[in-house]
Amino acid sequence: MPLIGYARVSTEEQSLGAQLDALRAAGCAEIVEEQASGGARARPRLRAALERVGPGDTLVVARIDRLARSLSHLLEVVEGLRARGAHFRSLADPIDTTSPSGVLVLQMLGAVAEFERSLIRERTRAGLAASRARGRVGGHPGLRARDAAAVRRLAEARAVARLERLGPVLRACLPEVLRLRAAAAPWAAVAAACAGPLAAAQLPPLGPERLARAVRLAVSAGMAPPAVLSPAPRRPPPGGAGGAARARLVGLVAALAGSRPGASLSALGGELLRLRVRPPGGGACWAPSSVKALLDRARAEGLLGPGAP
Repeated sequence: MPLIGYARVSTEEQSLGAQLDALRAAGCAEIVEEQASGGARARPRLRAALERVGPGDTLVVARIDRLARSLSHLLEVVEGLRARGAHFRSLADPIDTTSPSGVLVLQMLGAVAEFERSLIRERTRAGLAASRARGRVGGHPGLRARDAAAVRRLAEARAVARLERLGPVLRACLPEVLRLRAAAAPWAAVAAACAGPLAAAQLPPLGPERLARAVRLAVSAGMAPPAVLSPAPRRPPPGGAGGAARARLVGLVAALAGSRPGASLSALGGELLRLRVRPPGGGACWAPSSVKALLDRARAEGLLGPGAP
């Protein structure tokens, strides 16, 4: 069973040497290194290590605190590994889910975590009841009074917080979003084109709806023009509803080809099927000639550059 190590330090001044030596001595042929705060759950290199672990593999750390700073995070990671048929081992702690004793220790930790959550809920309820008995009501006074200024400030603070969280995603995606939405590409095609830049930035992919919501936030913050939220002006397609559907299909193929330079006609047909777009004739797969016809039309309408297939 392959052993995959994970080593982490919080600052550049700290050294990974001791962790790397321990993980190599334990038999880890592959070790993922990261510099990040242990309190942050969204760590790109940790996510890469977890994605690398497959059925039968074991994720190994030198100490538990190198993986997680909270018991809830530790249990979340271990449960995710167990769901994929993988295991977890901490060299300095009695946790090894490949052994019965290690599983027992993990179950005891889970019971302690549940007991701790119960105590917190009980203390919270008791504190609220005592406050009500003294005539105090929880919550923001301005929000309870429906004060417009307080509601506006809260909405602005939430928007700023969301923008900070989505900052890396928007920086990776906005160039593709602006280019493809200018060609009236549907959000499904835009999301597919953004998968590459997001992966390069070690960020998870976004579905069409989540990407559209992120772009709306960028527009409200002045990071993108409002026109990006609506299709670019197009010539009325001939043939009524059928012509409109074909025009959307041409835009989709153009967006896919623009985001995958050098892709073959068969590969583009496979992408269309992955997006649940079936050939007009109802066949099981797209013929290369049909994809080429759509690309030729997209090129004639100026939707494709010279490097497209």
